[in-house]
Amino acid sequence: MARKSSTASKSKSKSTASKAKSTASKASAALSRYKTEAASEVGVNLKSGSKSKMTKSQAGKIGGLMVKKMVESCKRGSN
Repeated sequence: MARKSSTASKSKSKSTASKAKSTASKASAALSRYKTEAASEVGVNLKSGSKSKMTKSQAGKIGGLMVKKMVESCKRGSN
């Protein structure tokens, strides 16, 4: 039996890892956008790099609005 070339498998693995990082980066950016939009609607100013003081109620409203926006986005078929 012949052995498969490990070079092709390593190259495929690097390509897959690169695609995964790109997808994760896009997802992170989208979540950040949803969070910022939802916080703005609730009246909470989220400053990047700092922990904003908010109530549990505000945090729950932001999370709920994020989910609502994500569901609407999926229904529209956009990112």
